[in-house]
Amino acid sequence: MSFVLGTAGHVDHGKSVLVKALTGIDPDRLQEEKERGLTIDLGFAWLNLPSGRSVGIVDVPGHEHFIKNMLAGAGGIDVALLVIAADEGVMPQTKEHLAILDLLKVDNGIAVITKKDIVDEELLELVTLEVSEVLAGTTLTEAPTVAISALTGEGLPELVSTIDQVLDSAVPKKDISRPRLPIDRVFTMSGFGTVVTGTLVDGSLSKGQEIVILPRALTARIRGLQSHKHKIDTVLPGNRVAVNLSGVATSQLTRGDVITIPGWLTPTRAFDVKLRLLPSLSRPLPHNTTVTFHHGATEVLGKVRLLDRDKLEPGETTWAQLLLTKPIAATKDDRFIIRSPQETLGGGQIVGSRAKRHLRFRPDVIEGLVAR
Repeated sequence: MSFVLGTAGHVDHGKSVLVKALTGIDPDRLQEEKERGLTIDLGFAWLNLPSGRSVGIVDVPGHEHFIKNMLAGAGGIDVALLVIAADEGVMPQTKEHLAILDLLKVDNGIAVITKKDIVDEELLELVTLEVSEVLAGTTLTEAPTVAISALTGEGLPELVSTIDQVLDSAVPKKDISRPRLPIDRVFTMSGFGTVVTGTLVDGSLSKGQEIVILPRALTARIRGLQSHKHKIDTVLPGNRVAVNLSGVATSQLTRGDVITIPGWLTPTRAFDVKLRLLPSLSRPLPHNTTVTFHHGATEVLGKVRLLDRDKLEPGETTWAQLLLTKPIAATKDDRFIIRSPQETLGGGQIVGSRAKRHLRFRPDVIEGLVAR
């Protein structure tokens, strides 16, 4: 069984420092990140646990300007480490990241209170209570809370043990023989050529296998596979993996492309969805609003067609269609997020792809969506 942990939380609350303290790996790989002391893009590491599990870790940026990069990493995680600094407590991106995890139905997680060495016990208790209150009513309501100091190491053994315990109840990703690898990083490695990384779902991939890269239907062959710095011949769903590809150049690929096997997945621009708007929003979502649609590592503009009302109020759920400006590779039951330029608006579940345009305010249309 393989799992991926993902960090979440406000900027400068110690996510990357925590990952380095746990793994010995600095997830900030960009020179600008090291110079600014700020995570900008996704970082990756892995952790060997006392149980013998080796889990991948995706470290996401906390700054509001880089929320789209956070979303590119959030889609494939099994367990969230929601990081809150003891000296600041719950902040705006704490809440936004938690809302995203809730919309994506990430229901395994740990609230990690960092920097416990710089506050007294009274403040630590207040922050712990605040964290409990903000988790209430979300998918992480029952998540344990662990206070740590990455600087002194206090609490780290307890956190590692808690990660193992949470993984005991996590459900492994199923192998339905339809592998999908949403690409979250593309680069060239000297002597190897084109390399991509991502978190594999729904099936396995093997060295030498012929694959297709969607949505542009590029064909390539898997030259090699590597997970946690080890060369492997086959990778199972739930694993972070680096794939060395032959027959395709890095200039042809982009974050959000999907590696799969030929013959089953057709990219599309139109989806039937069940959509929930966040209750924290200050205004409703009108019919035909243009939004940014986030699915896996994909980001694309689209319009929301509300099928049974003219506007969706904060906290409400409804049936809708999403009409995107370009096709993407997604399937029924996938989760998604929609955003405006300023904030996360909501998200939900895809109930049908390659959707035909529905007439609005038709009970038979809604009944059909409910049945599906």
